[in-house]
Order: sequence, then C-alpha cells, then structure tokens
Amino acid sequence: MTITLRALAVVIALVLLSGATAAAQPSGTVTFGVHVTLATRWLDPADTDAEITPFMIFYALHDALVKPMPGGLNTPSLAESWTMSPDGRTWDFVLRKGTRFHNGDPVTAEDVKFSFERYKGVASSILKDRVREIQVVDAGRVRFHLKDPWPDFMTFYGTSASGAAWIVPKKYVEKVGEDGFKKAPIGAGPYKFVSFAPGIELVLEAFDGYWRKTPSVKRLVLRSIPDESTRAAALKRGEVDAVYFLNGPIAEDVRRTPGLTLTAMRTNGVLWLMFPEQWTPGSPWADRRVRLATSMAIDRQAINEAESLGFSGPTGNIVPRHQEFALAIDPPPYDPRRAKALLAEAGHPNGFDGGDFTPFPPYTGMGEAIVNYLAAVGIKLRIRTMERAALLTAWREKKIRNLFVGATGAAGNASTRLEAYATSRGTGAYGSLPDVEALFARQLQEMDRKKREEMLHQIQRILADHVVFAPIWENGFIRAYGPRLEEAGLKLIPSFPYSAPLEDLRLKPSAR
Repeated sequence: MTITLRALAVVIALVLLSGATAAAQPSGTVTFGVHVTLATRWLDPADTDAEITPFMIFYALHDALVKPMPGGLNTPSLAESWTMSPDGRTWDFVLRKGTRFHNGDPVTAEDVKFSFERYKGVASSILKDRVREIQVVDAGRVRFHLKDPWPDFMTFYGTSASGAAWIVPKKYVEKVGEDGFKKAPIGAGPYKFVSFAPGIELVLEAFDGYWRKTPSVKRLVLRSIPDESTRAAALKRGEVDAVYFLNGPIAEDVRRTPGLTLTAMRTNGVLWLMFPEQWTPGSPWADRRVRLATSMAIDRQAINEAESLGFSGPTGNIVPRHQEFALAIDPPPYDPRRAKALLAEAGHPNGFDGGDFTPFPPYTGMGEAIVNYLAAVGIKLRIRTMERAALLTAWREKKIRNLFVGATGAAGNASTRLEAYATSRGTGAYGSLPDVEALFARQLQEMDRKKREEMLHQIQRILADHVVFAPIWENGFIRAYGPRLEEAGLKLIPSFPYSAPLEDLRLKPSAR
C-alpha cells in the first residue's frame, strides 16, 4: 500500500512538473501596428540614426553591454558590471557569463571590440575620436582606453544616444558579409530573426537562450501601417494587438472605444523647425528676424491640443527638460502681429515664398498646421512629404533645403543632444556658431559638474537667442493596445516610446 501511495505521489509530482514546464514555454503571437515603413538598416545597430525608432527593433533582436531598462538609464545587460579607473581614462567591462547569440555562439570580448570598431552611426566620430584603444583582456573582459577623461562616455555609449554598445557576432558578420547580415541578422536579444519584407513586416520568434528570461510570447510581428486611420482600424478589428502613434480625433476615438487602452509617454523626443538656409548668405532664413517671426507665428499649444490631445509640451529648446544639464526654455509667445512686423523689418512686408516645407513623418498633421500658420503671416510654403528613412538619409547628407521639421528621440543628456545637431561634428547639423563650438569643446573636458552645467546652459541660451532652431514641443507619444495584452510593455522604460523590454510582454491566459 505504501509503495502504491509513493508511486502515485511521484506520478502526481511529474504531472505537476510537466504542467509547470509547459506553462513556462512561449506561446501566442503579438502583432504591433508600426507607424513607419520598416527600413532594412534598422536590423543592424552599426547604422543607427540620431533617432529612437531603430531601438524599437534593437530591444527585440539585439542586446547591448549596457542599455536603458526599467532599472535605470545605464543598466547592466550583456555586461554584468563595469568600473572606471581613478583618472577617468580606463573603463573595464565584465561580460555576463553564459550569454550567447541566436546561433549558439558565446558573446565574447572580441564581439564587443568588433561591434565598436564596426559602428558608424550617430556619435561614431566623437566616440572613436575619444577612445584610444579597445583591449580584449580575455574572453569575458574588455577594456576601453580613452585619450582623456570624458564624463560623457557612458552617456554616449550606454544609452540610446548612440547604438555603439549593441553587440553583433563577429564571426557571423565576417562569414556572411555586411549585406548578408542585414538580410539574415543574428543578435543576442530575446527574439531571433524569422523573416523580413522590407518596408512591410518583420517577424521574430522567442529565443529560449536569452540570459534575462525566456520571453512569454512566442512570436512577434512588426507590421508597417503608415496610415493612422488604417492603423487604428486594425486595432479595433483585432488584427493587431498594439499600435504606435495616434493623434487628434483618431486618438480620441480609440480612447472612447471599449476594450482598447490609450496611453501616452512624454519621451526624449523633441520636434523642431530646421533652418538649413540660415547658413547661406542672402537667404531670407539667414536673417534672425525671419526665423524669430517664423517661431512666433506658430500656435504650439493649439497644435498640441488638436494633434496630440495635449500630451506634448511646447518648448523653446531641442533638449528635453528631464535630461541632465537641460535648460528649461519656454517658446516665444504666439504673436502673429509681431511676426508680421519682424518680417517687414527684415525687408519682407508682403512676406516671401519659402519654397518646400518637409514635415517629419508621420507628423504630417503638425506639418500642415505649421504651413497654415506661416501662410497667415505671409510665408508661403509647399508641403513636400518624404518617407522617414528617405528623409533621415537626405538630412544626414544635407540635401533637404528651405525649411523642415527635425526630430529625435534619442536618450542622453544636453551634451549628446547638442553634439548631434548644434556642432560641426553633428550628423544633423547644417552649420554651427563659433561660440557654441568653443564652449562645447571646453565642456567635454570639464570634470566639475557645476562648471560643465554652466557651459551647457550657456550654449542652450545662445542657440535660443540666435533662433538656430524653432522648437515646437517635447513629444507626448500616443500608443494604444487591445484586450489580449496583459502587459503591453509601454510604460516599463522611462521616456521610451515603444514596447520594451519585450521579454516582459505578456498575453492574457485566455489569449495564449
């Protein structure tokens, strides 16, 4: 009798263990309706633009030594720890044991060195100018030797201010080549590559070897649905589980729809007017009065209420208020009468033809409103729309002229933001001011935090006084998700607009 009871207990235990194991396995599919066309280069961290969009994919497919996570801006990931030498010139990273890429290869210090040297995206020049050497100490430890102490090393390297800390497999890239890697990328993230239709759809599958945890959702689909109304309709019909970027009446309609949840995040994103012709003598835009008139002609709060339900915050700075060393600057007041007077003082009493105006996709509603406000004071513009990847390429190559909306959602601090858009080293800058260049170079070397803050504040005041940019708002990015999701991952990482960490995504039991 005793033996029978023991045998029964063993059977019951095995059944329970089997059930627990089965329950832990990834299951189900989650589909995201993405607001932009998916670019091939976003599969590869080496080509990271000065915007947050590629990180929507990086958090699934790849992993970084250090990255923003729920625990903080610099959270240990593939590196379990790091130390800085007393002189600030040497940084040692200890890799987490047991991490591996999707093909089973271990993540090693050689991969870290290779990924950094291969990196050519935003902030690559400043990183490589300041890193003297990368030393592979052993398979599990890598050492960065800086030329000089640099207080912003981890801000540039370990946040979304660049993609330099995201690690790719050296052996695989060398085997398949650059083009081959983009066609079939292998990463170390929670999801592995299944298929990609450029501009249309990316399919990923859970990687059960991910160090942090096995994802609970088996398959992720990122589906490009650029049209906002189509995206919202797909969410309502249950064709997608979550959507990015909703605005105005469509967002309000989704908010009122039973079963759907609307949420917004004030991100690192700022949108502003770029004046590329301000550096061209003789151009109307070269006159500060014209740029100030342009800024004063725009009713930012009215656009905010109409386009983003008031979730965004009008600003006079391209650096968001919550970032380190940011200076809170209010935008100039909406004053069309003063704007017309400034144009008259600048020699344009009847306004002028400003040429093409390029909005930042998918913020076309904002762009249309800006064009209407400027037309009301006499600045005539023709809207020229571009797909986002094409716009970013044209911007980087300095091919967009006249007037356009610039934007970025990269993390970092005031220094990283200003480097990209207000200095001669910046990939997004068409020109720079000598005073800004001198102050920026000095603050990079300054280890005293208070002195550094004073210099960065001075730079931000100079840029505002010269109206180098006409900032519109700090973006309140609106997302929504449907009834199948128990955890949508949309509020886990502060200031991050997309779902992440994706291994924390969960479906409701009834939806698995």
